[in-house]
Amino acid sequence: MILNLFSQFASPNLFGLPLIFIALLAPWFVFPTPCNRWLTNRVVTIQTWFVKTFTKQIFSPLNTPGHKWALILTSLMIFLLGMNLLGLLPYTFTPTTQLSLNLGLAIPLWLATVAIGFRNQLTASLGHFLPEGTPTPLIPILIIIETISLFIRPLALGVRLTANLTAGHLLIQLISSATLALLFSSPIVSALTFITLILLTMLEIAVAMIQAYVFVLLLSLYLQENT
Repeated sequence: MILNLFSQFASPNLFGLPLIFIALLAPWFVFPTPCNRWLTNRVVTIQTWFVKTFTKQIFSPLNTPGHKWALILTSLMIFLLGMNLLGLLPYTFTPTTQLSLNLGLAIPLWLATVAIGFRNQLTASLGHFLPEGTPTPLIPILIIIETISLFIRPLALGVRLTANLTAGHLLIQLISSATLALLFSSPIVSALTFITLILLTMLEIAVAMIQAYVFVLLLSLYLQENT
C-alpha cells in the first residue's frame, strides 16, 4: 500500500525517456506570449494584469538595484504556478514534489543573493552575523547560529514547497481511494467523502498558488537584505 501510495511521486517514463522534461516545459506552452497589439484576447489581458500586479507587489519594497531581478522572479513565479496547478490534473506528474528540483531552484538563487550582498555591501552583510551590542561571551555562539540560519534558508525553501505539495497529493489520493471503496458499501458516506474531496481539491489549488508566491516572496526578501 505504501509503495502504491508514493508511486505517484516517481517520474514516469515513456519508451525509456523520463516525462519530467515534458512536465517542466508544459507551463511555458500554457501561458501565451504577449503581443504588441492594442487589442488582445482575454487570456493575454489576464496574464498581463497578473504579471503587473505581481511585479508591483514583490518589487515595491525593494531598492532600485533589486529591480533587475524582475524578469527572473516573475518567470520563476509563472513557472512554479504552472507546474503546481498542472500537477493537480488527473494522470499528470508534479515536478515540484521532487526535493531535488526545488533545491536546484532554491540554492542557486539564494547563493546569488548572498553573493550580491558580499560584493556590494560587504560590511553590512557581515554585520548580520553579529548584532550590535552583543556581549563578548555570546559572540562565538551567535556567529555560529547566524551562519547555520543562513545556510538553512535554501533548504527551508525547497522543503517547504515539497512538503506542502506532497501532503496535499497524498490526502487527495487517500480520500479519493476511500470514496471509491465506500461507493457500493455505503453510498451516503461515499457522497460525504466526495464532497470532502472537492473541498480539499479547492484548498490544494489555493495551496499551489500560495506556495509558488511564498517561494518567490522569500527570495525577494533575501534579495532585499543584500541590496
